[in-house]
Amino acid sequence: MSHLTGGETSALTDLYSRTTLWGAKPDGKFSILHDAPQALDRTKSLHFAPGTEFSYSNVNFHVLGRILEEVSGMCLAQLLVERVFIPAGMTHAGLCPNTNGLPLPIVGYEGNDTIGYFAATNRIEWAGDAGIAASLEDMIAYEQYLDRSLSDQNSLYATTSTQQHFRDGAPATYGYGLARSERAEKTVISHGGGLRGFSHERLQVPSERLNTLVFLNFSAAPNMLSDYILHKMLDWKEPEPKSITAASELSGAFLDPNTQLYLEIKAGEGMKPGEISMRYGAGTSGQTIKLTSETTAESPSTKLKLEGNILHVERITDNRTIRAERIPPPEDAAATRAASVNVYGSYHCDESDSTFNVTGEDGVLHGSFDGFLGKGPIWLMRHLGDNVWALGNPRAMDSTPPGDWTVVFKRAKDGKAVEGCTVGCWLARDVQYVKL
Repeated sequence: MSHLTGGETSALTDLYSRTTLWGAKPDGKFSILHDAPQALDRTKSLHFAPGTEFSYSNVNFHVLGRILEEVSGMCLAQLLVERVFIPAGMTHAGLCPNTNGLPLPIVGYEGNDTIGYFAATNRIEWAGDAGIAASLEDMIAYEQYLDRSLSDQNSLYATTSTQQHFRDGAPATYGYGLARSERAEKTVISHGGGLRGFSHERLQVPSERLNTLVFLNFSAAPNMLSDYILHKMLDWKEPEPKSITAASELSGAFLDPNTQLYLEIKAGEGMKPGEISMRYGAGTSGQTIKLTSETTAESPSTKLKLEGNILHVERITDNRTIRAERIPPPEDAAATRAASVNVYGSYHCDESDSTFNVTGEDGVLHGSFDGFLGKGPIWLMRHLGDNVWALGNPRAMDSTPPGDWTVVFKRAKDGKAVEGCTVGCWLARDVQYVKL
């Protein structure tokens, strides 16, 4: 099964991340006809100047799907059959917008070895941004079709798979729904996607005419399997990390003042020698980065350097440079209790028409959201230091879930009264709430 999704450089906030702010339950309903227009009406702010950075957004391709239907007078499902599936020889593929009605016997699973596995429930509708269901045979035919297309310089695929650029001329690692990267020292064209209970990645190495497909009916990182296959096929081995121990001060939480998002660096326990973990983007797990010195680290998509209490991060994929300031960690439970004073209550965001509710006692905070999709689940909040908290969001309508939202409470000049807060994740940043 394949769910093809995509994002661009439009700077629009992601549709399904924001469903959390509108009170969505992870297994709640989201319809193209009734809910999508309301969601678009509440999506106004931009993350950055369009074309200057990258941020995944389902809005782009959802809107494109509606434009195709309006201009052609045909439904997207029929267009895909005529323009893609038949030419590619995909005899069983089809658009299946209703994720609760996937063709049997397709079943996706949630869970893990600790709590066990159970069938995932999805009830969202999507088309344009995702929704294609296809068999392995269909996807093999599709890869063969793309391989033939790549040799035709006039083909759409040959055009869209070439190196794209940001407005400043910097090479973009993503464009037209296709990722370009260096893996096993080869230029790779790839695309991955998922739905709760499913994940997949298709990967192509043009120089080797090598294509791989990974389909999983559980939530995991398919790129790990893609890399394993690629390394075996090319007889390539990952270089061993340098024997470097991270400086103790490298670990900790930092706040990006521009996006109001926290970064968290973990080193030592649970990490391989010579590696650290950085949490910043979407998802519930961190990104592994190899140390180049005690205070610097680098991966194909990220470079970072610690100078005093400032963490400099170059997000190559995003075309973004971050200067994050260390968040002083709470000294003890008393400090966390002090930081929670006056934050309880409700906050409202006019733009998204969303209410953020903070409840709890004795320094233990919980957060939930109300909006046009209902009253959402209550999630635990973790104190990072000062007025900065992380609100866990391990399950959401889309895959991968946001993981943590950064909540930064804004106090009056007296340092006591709380006037509002910002709530944000990588795909929906700096959402402003005012305390009611």
